[in-house]
Amino acid sequence: MENVVITKESDARGSFCPGPLMELIRMVRDAEVGDVLAVISSDAGSQKDLPAWVAKAKHELLGQEDVDGAVKFIIKKTH
Repeated sequence: MENVVITKESDARGSFCPGPLMELIRMVRDAEVGDVLAVISSDAGSQKDLPAWVAKAKHELLGQEDVDGAVKFIIKKTH
């Protein structure tokens, strides 16, 4: 993930499901094709929900990183 430039990032730590997912959806709607978005979530449900939504919506999950007890999901808007 060293060469990836994140266009927009949201820190949703402390927000419970479906908060982080709704934040990701809002960011995707506002983003341009090719933008790289990141959502940081401490909610355990996000581990399953965010990657599943990204796949269903046909965007690209570039990766996940641990960030101080939370997970940063990095997504590229593809359409």
